[in-house]
Amino acid sequence: MQLTFDADVEEFRGEFLAFLAEHLPDEAEAGERPRSSADVPEWARRWQRKQFDNGWLLPGNPPEFGGRNASILQQYVHLEELSRRRIYHSFNPQGLGIIAASLLSFGTPEQKERWAAPILRAEITAALGMSEPGAGSDLASLRTRAVRDGDSFVVNGQKVWTSGANEADVLLTFVRTDPDAPKHKGISVLLIPTDTPGVTRRPFASVCAEDDFDFNEVFFTDVRVPAENLVGGLNQGWGVANGALGHERTLLWLGFADRLQDLVEDFRPVTVLDRDHYATLAMDNQALRLLGSAALARADRGEQDVAALSVLKILGSEAVQTASEHALDGAGFDGLVHPALTAPYTPWNNDHFASSWFERYARSFAGTIAGGTSEIQRTIVAERVLGLPRS
Repeated sequence: MQLTFDADVEEFRGEFLAFLAEHLPDEAEAGERPRSSADVPEWARRWQRKQFDNGWLLPGNPPEFGGRNASILQQYVHLEELSRRRIYHSFNPQGLGIIAASLLSFGTPEQKERWAAPILRAEITAALGMSEPGAGSDLASLRTRAVRDGDSFVVNGQKVWTSGANEADVLLTFVRTDPDAPKHKGISVLLIPTDTPGVTRRPFASVCAEDDFDFNEVFFTDVRVPAENLVGGLNQGWGVANGALGHERTLLWLGFADRLQDLVEDFRPVTVLDRDHYATLAMDNQALRLLGSAALARADRGEQDVAALSVLKILGSEAVQTASEHALDGAGFDGLVHPALTAPYTPWNNDHFASSWFERYARSFAGTIAGGTSEIQRTIVAERVLGLPRS
């Protein structure tokens, strides 16, 4: 067992730290705050382009797409240093981590050049059109329809929970193109510019905060989309979906580990958690990092362990939620209104750093839903780890 990184990985870390020391925007430069997950202020666009041009945006990518062909361990220490400083490499995370990544995996050379590169360079922003009113976790139940008409598809239907759609320039949209095929096999993916006639976006508030309008309903009424915007082939959308979520999940556990570490540090000086609950939080944090490190080592050896990623997501997301719930209980009625912390705004502090205990708890449910619900993750563990029959 090796508990340290090799010299080449530490050298990689040192190069990245030197880049941050020279180029990281300061608070005076980064005054404007994003309004949604696809609203990227100009200073943040410059920051993202600076990373892209120097190969530090997504180091695992080839140089022409903002990387330097980094190994999985090098990618890990890159994210580790970002999270340690609470730095965002992009304020359009779904555009960077899901949409652009999916285009690099499944798109044509023209699509990579026209869409992926501008998203990575923060020239445009993107949102993910997956969930529908009747198809949330069960993507295969989607009903948004796309019918081929000459050199275009005509799209009709609705999406919901589409984060950042009101500010995004393009939607990676999952549609049904063969209603007679088995539900997993009749799905395709289209890139739909949001200024296309017939696209209507309606943001709505979150339970977490009345001024949080990241969620959207999106309606498509006879929307004509060029056939060249088809991603991954006709009726091949299920594979694209699995790839898209795979990009999101590979190092997803690290985000939960960072949240747990934040909670450990934030709860230390306050009394909202009793000793037993604080000890549980600290142990969950350590357990997640150890299990995540083991999964990371397997990935570095080229081994795919989907079940391990499911275990990590369950542990991380539910540990964050449990700790937040106990904190809200400990704060009592004051937890509904009083800020959990009063840290001043910086370019990198997330809004939950200065939110109430209730907001922290309410936001924790996103972790047990996005990227595959806890119920779905338990099904994967039951079938692939425990060998239980499919229900």
